[in-house]
Order: sequence, then structure tokens, then C-alpha cells
Amino acid sequence: MASRRPDSFDGLGYRGRDDSLYGASYPLRSAGAPTELQQHWVTTPPDIPGSRNLHTGETPQHDEQLGEHGGRGVAGGWDAPQPGVPPGEQMNRFAGFGIGLVSLFTENVLSHPCIVFRRQCQVNYHARCYHLTPFSTVSVMYALTKAQGVKCLWKGMTSTFIVHGITLGAEGIISEFTPLPRDLPHRWTMKQLAGHFLLKGLTAVVALPFYCASLIETVQSEIVRDESSSGLLDCIREGVARLLGVGAPHSRRLLPLSALLVPAALHAILRYVVMSCVQRVVLWLHQRTKKQWTEPSNPLDNYFPELAAAWAGALVADVLVFPLETALHRLSLQGTRTIIDATDGVVAVGNGNSPLVMPVNTQYEGFSECLHSIRRREGVAGYYRGFGALVTQYALHGALLAAARTVLRLLLLDGRLS
Repeated sequence: MASRRPDSFDGLGYRGRDDSLYGASYPLRSAGAPTELQQHWVTTPPDIPGSRNLHTGETPQHDEQLGEHGGRGVAGGWDAPQPGVPPGEQMNRFAGFGIGLVSLFTENVLSHPCIVFRRQCQVNYHARCYHLTPFSTVSVMYALTKAQGVKCLWKGMTSTFIVHGITLGAEGIISEFTPLPRDLPHRWTMKQLAGHFLLKGLTAVVALPFYCASLIETVQSEIVRDESSSGLLDCIREGVARLLGVGAPHSRRLLPLSALLVPAALHAILRYVVMSCVQRVVLWLHQRTKKQWTEPSNPLDNYFPELAAAWAGALVADVLVFPLETALHRLSLQGTRTIIDATDGVVAVGNGNSPLVMPVNTQYEGFSECLHSIRRREGVAGYYRGFGALVTQYALHGALLAAARTVLRLLLLDGRLS
């Protein structure tokens, strides 16, 4: 095969073929090259198109690359396949993927019954029991499931995913066509921080009509739900109808979306700020104690701290903004003629032992009036109706994360021993 290099090519790292390592059967391709250049770097032969040049410090050892009589070695020749990912690295990736999948599944699927019951408690101002502890929460959830079936606590899950998708899409589109940053750099300015928070608020405002539609699907009782007319995209249809003010007639107590813009944006921004701050604090504390408590041979320590920080941040944020969420849900549901389940666990004996249902009849004038009315009529505990469901949700999430970490650690230990 003829050489593709010009005659004036001086080698520049290509070892002369008259070198003793190549044997006498290789003629010299660059006769005019200086000796010091011919003895410099080792590269692949220039006759191979697309060959990869080695950099300084990557020159293979001659005893590994070359076999007998100056030929190419079997294990380390030029055409030897690149080594794959080490088994230990594969196990590390498997562990990170596994524990992340468990966290995602628990947060979005297994926790949904707790979210449903929590929202029902927040909007049911008639209930005598506030469900501030997980004990009363679990008993009533079991009673509802026994009377209406398992489906009663999984309603509205599809619409919840749709709202998440709309939120992510709106945030990406707004950040693409505006100077508002989606992510903050390591060294941010106050202008960038304000723009980032504004982006979170605008995203919540865009998703507000669909969030209201999803809230109705979540809290509405299965007893009055019409399965024949319900579909997967009802959340989008009802959200557009709420935005345009068309569709099924509502009560005069229905608040316009303009009255919910500030509460929705405030709730989203405060929750994001608290969650981000707690995450940073938890990760900082982990870095401080990493040398003392982290096992060097445990690959899960590379993935679990971030998931634990996200769990702690979401928990603290939801606890702090719980009163705002209660007021926002009541204002969003007002005037929609939604019928919910009785969260006291009362059973109507004369109606086939089915749980009682009740309409949501609130008459709040606005966000501030709603907060004052809850404090005046229900006390401070009225802001935290359904708090036991929140505790149950995060206890379940944390327990499954810890269980997944233990199981994966045992699997990794067995893999190393074997």
C-alpha cells in the first residue's frame, strides 16, 4: 500500500521503520527525518486512515505491544479492542440507577395515596378530625379503601404527571426565549438570582389552570365520578376551559385565575427556595463528616447523599409552606361544585355502608381573607389539616430509600466476595 504522506514529511512522532523494534522487513518511509524526531512519540502507522495518535505519556511499553520478531502483540497490539467498563464501575452504576429509580417510583407513585388524602383533608373544613398524626390518617385511608376499593386513593395520578410535564416544558420554553436563567452558575449575581426566582413563579402561573383541574380530579369522590365520560386528557381539557372561562357552569363563588396568581407563584417560589437551601446545607454537612463516617469501599455513598438531601429538602419545604398550600387548594376548589369523601371515616349505615360524601362550599373573598378565616374558625391547627398524611408520605419514602440502600449494599458485597 503506497504511503499517503508527502515526501517532505519529517515524521513528527512517527518512529522510523528502520528501528530495530520493527524488524528489518519494514523500509524507512521518511528518509530525511532527523534522528531525534524519529525517536520521539509512537503513533499508529500513517497508512491507516482515521488512525488515532497517542499523546505524551500514553506511549505503550514495547514489551507489551510487540511480540516476537518485532510483530504486534496479541493483547496490546494496535488493533486490540478497547477494554470495557470494569465490573466494579458497572456495579456502581447499577447501584446508583437502582436507588434513584426507587426514589423516583416512591415519590411519584407510591406516595400518591397520601397526597390524595392530604388534599382531601385540606379542603374539608367540616371535618372534626384534623388528622395531624399518621395513626388516624392510616385508619381512615384503610376504611376508604375497604369501602370504595383501592382505586379511590389512586385517582388523579395521570393528571399529576401531566402537570409535572407542563411545568417542565413551560420552564424550558420560558428560559429559552427570555434571559431568565434556568440554572444558577456557581458564582451568581443578584440579578441572576431574581431572574431565576421569577422563572419559577412564571412557570407556576402557566401551569396554574391545569393544576386546578388536577386538584379536582384528585379530591373528587369516586362515588360521584362518571367513568364513561372521563379520559386521560381531561386535565388539559378542563385546564383550558378554566383558563378561557368556558365549559361546565360553575358557582358564582368561583374565583378568577387572576386571584390565584400571587398565591400560586408565592407557594412555588418559597417551596423552591426552602428546598434548595436545605439541600445545600445537608450536602455541606455530609462533606464535613465524609472523612469520618463514609466507607471508602462503599459506592452508594456517591449517590445516596444527594437523594437524602433532596428528601430532606422536600420534607422541610412542604412542612413550612403547608399553610399556604392549604389556602391555595381551598381557593382553587371554591365554586367548582366538587364533592369529596368524608375524611372523618363516618359511614352511612342506611346507604349500603358507603362513606359519606360532602360538597365543598367555601366563600372566601381572596387569599388573605382565607388565611384569616381559617385562623379565626379552625385555629392554627386548621392550617395543618392532613399533616399526618404528609408525615406518612415522607416516612414511606425515607424507609424505602433506606431499604433500597441496604439491599444494594448487600448485593454489592456479595458481588465482591464472589
